[in-house]
Amino acid sequence: MSTFNIPARNEVSEANQAIFDNLEKQVGFVPNLFATYAYSENALKNYLDFAGAPSSLKAKEKEVVNLAVSQVNNCDYCLAAHTAIGKMNGFNDEQIIELRQGKASFDSKLDALAKLAKNITENRGNTDASVLEDYFNAGWTKENLIDTISLVGDKTISNYINNTVKTRVDFPAAPAL
Repeated sequence: MSTFNIPARNEVSEANQAIFDNLEKQVGFVPNLFATYAYSENALKNYLDFAGAPSSLKAKEKEVVNLAVSQVNNCDYCLAAHTAIGKMNGFNDEQIIELRQGKASFDSKLDALAKLAKNITENRGNTDASVLEDYFNAGWTKENLIDTISLVGDKTISNYINNTVKTRVDFPAAPAL
């Protein structure tokens, strides 16, 4: 049960109303997560700017991180959203389950990425040296590492918001593990 009502367009600032309008045009609706960010005058724009910023990680690689992090943080909203987005990026149901578990037996490079994202999240950034070594041995770069850590932080913020305010999920629920 949500502890916060999802604000409607007329309940947010003019700046956030403009963002809502853009989301309606681009996505077809305003996801409840984004509406929840709009309780703040600045958080929604800041989140969208950060999430949409250039990265050395491709969209599919970002979903690997998003799924692993959201599972560790037990965020039902983000698991549902990123299951849907993961499918849009070419992952099947079995692959998404694996990614949520922090592994990818179907791709050695994505496996190293999933393991790193899970390890960083579980250990609050105190990454195991062997996991980091495996990540680099799989072909990832230092630039990829910094972008991965940034994405872990980005996703953790959303996970914490959703877990705190119990955002009503407006995507198909992710299957239980």
